Amino acid sequence: MSSGEMIADRRFDYGRDLELRGDLAGAAELFMQAIELAPDFASAWFALGDVRERQGDKTGAIGAFRRAKAANGADFLGADLRLLRLTGGNLAAMSRQYVTKLYDQYAPKFEQSLVGELGYRGPALLFAAVTRTCEAQARPMSFHRAIDLGCGTGLAAQAFKNCIDEFIGIDLSAEMIKRARATELYKALETADAVEGLHHLADASADLVLAADMMIYIHDLAPLFIEAARVLKPGGLFAFTAETHDGDDVLLGAGLRFAQSEAHLRGLLGDAGFIVARIDNASIRTEREVPVPSLVLVASKA
Repeated sequence: MSSGEMIADRRFDYGRDLELRGDLAGAAELFMQAIELAPDFASAWFALGDVRERQGDKTGAIGAFRRAKAANGADFLGADLRLLRLTGGNLAAMSRQYVTKLYDQYAPKFEQSLVGELGYRGPALLFAAVTRTCEAQARPMSFHRAIDLGCGTGLAAQAFKNCIDEFIGIDLSAEMIKRARATELYKALETADAVEGLHHLADASADLVLAADMMIYIHDLAPLFIEAARVLKPGGLFAFTAETHDGDDVLLGAGLRFAQSEAHLRGLLGDAGFIVARIDNASIRTEREVPVPSLVLVASKA
C-alpha cells in the first residue's frame, strides 16, 4: 500500500530488502525514515511493528501496530491480529477487509503456494472422511446438492466432482470466485462470508456442506454451525477441517489463524443439532517443515 510519497515508498522498499536479508536494525531505521516523510504510512508502521517484535521490543511493536491500525481503519494489514497476539486481549472477529484483501492478493498464486509449497491436502482428507462415513452408515457416496464454503479456486469441488450433482460455492474473495467459476464445476457462486451466503439458501436444501480450511478465519463458529444445520436435509452431512490445539476452546495461533479444540467443536456441533460421525487427527498443511495439527470432522444433521 503506497504512501503517496515517492521517496517514502522508496525508503520502505529498501527497508523491506534489508529485512529480508536479516538486517533488522537497518530495516527499522529505513521504516522510520519513511514514516517521517509520510506519518500516516500504514504499511511502514506495520512493517516497523513486525521488526520491533522480532527484535524483542514488545512495547515498540505494540505502538507501531496501533499506529498502523489508526492509519488504516479498514485494517487490510491485520494489525488487530498482531495486537491481539501481543496484548492477550479477548478474541474478536477478523476484519472482513483483511481476509478479503489477503485472498484477493493470494488468488493468482494460491494453488501453487498452498498445494505446491505447503503440501495442502484438506480436500483429499475431507473426501476420504466423507467416503468412510458413508461406508459406515451404509449409504451411497453420492449427493444431489453440496455447498462449498470458502470455495477458493475450487479444490474441494475437484475432489468431490464425481459424486455431486450440483455445487454451490461461497467465498469472501471475488478473485477466488473468478477462478472457481473458470472450473465450470459450480451451478452457482456467491461472493459473501459463509454465514451470509448460507442465509440466502432455503431450509433443508442441501445434502452436504463442505468447508476446507475455512474455520481458521472464524473464532465464533456457533452461527455458522446453526446455519449449516438449517440448510441441510435431515441426515445431511457437514464435513470440515479445522486447526486444533491441546487446550480448551479457541486460540489465535502464531500463524494468525484460529485453532479450535476438539471438545469445543463437539460442543458447538451438538448445540446446533449435529451428531458427530467421524473425527480424524491429521495435518492439512506443512509450515516451516512442521505439520500443522488439524482435525477432519464429519457430522450428520440429527
